[in-house]
Amino acid sequence: MSFLLDTDTCSVHLKRPSGLTSRLVQHSGRLHVSIITVGELMTWARRRSAPPRRLTGIKDFLREVEILPVEEKVADAFAELRAGQLDAGRLTPSTDLWIAATAIAHGLTLVTHNTRDYEQVPGLSLSDWVTP
Repeated sequence: MSFLLDTDTCSVHLKRPSGLTSRLVQHSGRLHVSIITVGELMTWARRRSAPPRRLTGIKDFLREVEILPVEEKVADAFAELRAGQLDAGRLTPSTDLWIAATAIAHGLTLVTHNTRDYEQVPGLSLSDWVTP
């Protein structure tokens, strides 16, 4: 089984590595992040109040995972999910839906502590590595 790490899981790891290190090592070689998550992490690193070591930590972390781009199959999964949500009158925030679409398009389990953010996404497999 392979995994897509949500932004919140990445930030938890970057703030206190000891909490998730064993899980990350256990699944080494099967960990991915969406380019959307890269953008969110880089935004976090470039905030005025961010310490310079945050950007270094993020870049080091990103060398350990595979970064997945937004490609046609991801865009199609996003469109299908968004259309269904629009028709049902309930919406997941766009950045979260892009991350979910990436997981679905690549057949990955999304690792997130924000499971409530993704409950309305059909066909998405979730796992929370932050809560024991």
